[in-house]
Amino acid sequence: LSAAGTLAEAGADVLLVDRGSRPGGCLNRRRTEIDGVPGRDWVAERSGGLESTGRVRFLRNAEAWAVREDNLVLVNERNPEGPGVVERQWNVRTKVLVAATGAVERMLVFPNNDRPGVMLASAIQCYINRDRVRPGRRAVLFTNNDSVRDVAMDMQAAGIDVAAIIDTRPTGRWPELDGIRVLPGHEITDVLGGRRVRRVIASPRSGGAGVAIDCDLLGVSGGWDPSVGLWSQAGGDIAYSDGTCAFVPAGTCRQVVSAGAASGAIPASAARDDGLQAGNAAARKLGIGPAGDSSEHAFGGGYSIEPFWRSGAVGRPDVSFVDILNDVTVADIQLALREGLRSVEQVKRYTTAGMGFNQGKTVGPNVAGIVSGIVNEPVGEVGLTTFRSPTVPVSFGSIVGGRRGQSVLPYRHTPITQWNIKEGAVMYEAGARWRRPGYFPEPGDSMQTAVNREAAAVRNGAGVYDGSPLGTFAVRGTDAGRLLDMLFTNDVSNLPVGNCRYGIMLTDDGRILDDGVALRTGEHGFILSMSTGNAPLVGRHISKFLAIDRPEWKVRVTEMTCQWMNATLCGPNSRDILAALGTDIDLSRQAFPFMSFREGTVAGLPARVVRVSFTGSLSFEINVRPRDMRPLWDAVMREGREFGIRPVGSEASHVLRVEKGFISIGHEADGTADPYDLGLGWLMSKGKADFIGRRSVELRRGSGKPRRELVGLLTRDAKRLVPEGAPITANGRRCSAEGFVSASVWSVARDRSVALALLTEGRSRVGEEVFVRLPDERVEAEVVRPCFFDPKGTELRG
Repeated sequence: LSAAGTLAEAGADVLLVDRGSRPGGCLNRRRTEIDGVPGRDWVAERSGGLESTGRVRFLRNAEAWAVREDNLVLVNERNPEGPGVVERQWNVRTKVLVAATGAVERMLVFPNNDRPGVMLASAIQCYINRDRVRPGRRAVLFTNNDSVRDVAMDMQAAGIDVAAIIDTRPTGRWPELDGIRVLPGHEITDVLGGRRVRRVIASPRSGGAGVAIDCDLLGVSGGWDPSVGLWSQAGGDIAYSDGTCAFVPAGTCRQVVSAGAASGAIPASAARDDGLQAGNAAARKLGIGPAGDSSEHAFGGGYSIEPFWRSGAVGRPDVSFVDILNDVTVADIQLALREGLRSVEQVKRYTTAGMGFNQGKTVGPNVAGIVSGIVNEPVGEVGLTTFRSPTVPVSFGSIVGGRRGQSVLPYRHTPITQWNIKEGAVMYEAGARWRRPGYFPEPGDSMQTAVNREAAAVRNGAGVYDGSPLGTFAVRGTDAGRLLDMLFTNDVSNLPVGNCRYGIMLTDDGRILDDGVALRTGEHGFILSMSTGNAPLVGRHISKFLAIDRPEWKVRVTEMTCQWMNATLCGPNSRDILAALGTDIDLSRQAFPFMSFREGTVAGLPARVVRVSFTGSLSFEINVRPRDMRPLWDAVMREGREFGIRPVGSEASHVLRVEKGFISIGHEADGTADPYDLGLGWLMSKGKADFIGRRSVELRRGSGKPRRELVGLLTRDAKRLVPEGAPITANGRRCSAEGFVSASVWSVARDRSVALALLTEGRSRVGEEVFVRLPDERVEAEVVRPCFFDPKGTELRG
């Protein structure tokens, strides 16, 4: 509040992010006089005055949970204004960040400190001041610092009997707390009780008999740890402070200023004054000069603390909890050190102390202090573990957005996207943030009707789809052929110029990464056409191999997905439509065979035409520059009208590829199947010395265990569609699955339902009856070969 006021007075626009619904949190409401008027609430007056300036936007119930490069601050807002909005993510690009994130009270480590009824003193204060709840009737406070003074006063005001204050410091004095018993130089050595605290034992730290005190509530305060998470994420250093017995910001940090308790100014008066200085420092970073000093009266009170890392009780480390969230005890830390783990980062990972959503908030210095005492190193040299985001738990929903449409990253569009939307296409995300049409419904159509119409057009006439999002890579260099031979399971380096070859890439562990087509454009030049969704993975896979495994190879790989757009004509009439467009390419079957490409002009536009097919029908993939894509598309639709051409969406493409038995990444290539399982063993080269994933496939298949293999399924009821992913079980019983349905569609070519499946030893079971298990029934089906249309390939080679 002090820093925000100072900046607003200097002329800065301020976004004030507050975790609570009102400023000041759960502190008590007794304030010292302001401007000579006693009993007024400085926090309320200050916050009200800020909003009236018009320069401060107050964001309540919100928390800044991360700092990224160039002062990008991520803020999670809970229950924001607006109907139906539960949470909102703010991405704030700020010129200066003032990290006034406060401090977190530290737990004290002593035997049985996990009993119900043992809580932080600040938690008691929250129950009393925020919730108006009395968490106990007779309480004891255990501390090593002055901050429990206000807690004790709030507890007395709420009608709680404070039986004693146990102070680890030898000269603890609390003259303002009349009637409260104080035990200086004592520590708690035991807590008794089962379902709740019944009694505590306080013993002199110098030795001697303990004192039993009956109570039902134990408040604990081990001091205050500045919340330095945002400061640390921004690149700031931290150092141990003897004055606060905590780690505090050290030095300077680009455009970030730490303020108040977050910088080690623990009492309210020091925090307020430090906020004024932080506001001045932030104003200087903004270049608007330091604001004038405020004459408002400071808070009263002081703060002193002495280090106390754990109780000296002998033989009780196994019940002295350092991290109550993760059940980490002093004994766990001692074991980690006996195992030879000296680094605090290693101790954290061995014991899990400070992991989870705690993120070291209440345990970090305690761990460092305990390690320090055992290894005999200063606490500052032991240090803390790294502060990572998020500093508080944040839901994935608030980050990615719960609404449809573009949320964090924008969609990628082709030149045909607006045409598709205008024609009423239902748009899908096709992977890698591309949008493409799913299907083109006419008024009154169901999805199935629209998909059947598009699939029938391809099989009987002509269709066209926008294949622009397919991942495209240019591979050039004297080692280009060697690279592709390593990437693909089959031979590519012997491919003649002007021809294409289908192939599969594997990961190092022998899993199918992607499938695609390689085109040879010259002696040392190739173009790869891969799937849309896996294009980023393929790019990283190739880059990693060249950078780490073969850095000496002379080859350059350039992603060109956005440099080439394509309209793919498919169907028996596609050659006639291409001829009607006007082209200087000889389209005859002899001059332009399947799996080859030619360059020339189409509809007066420079183009590369490729004879590949992802539908199983005669196809021509027309590749043009992005600026030529829309003119080409308009020409295709105009010339194709008399041939019955229709635009085709991804749903119909899925039907067509299932009819043909072509595999799909994520369906048949599910991360477990290898090329042999999918009937693609002919792609596994026997002649070349090696390729990525070869040894892994051989080792896995060498186990002799049964494998799931690709098959087709025809349900006994020809009209019955089974859901994709449904298990196939022995006799349809509820038992371990023999396989699953990878794809299931209505086939316009067969006028019935067809499906693909991965089935244990499937190829040897052709002709056998199997059962697809559904929640309330079983569906009988016949195992067939996984091709339902043109098994000899006459159509696509036509």
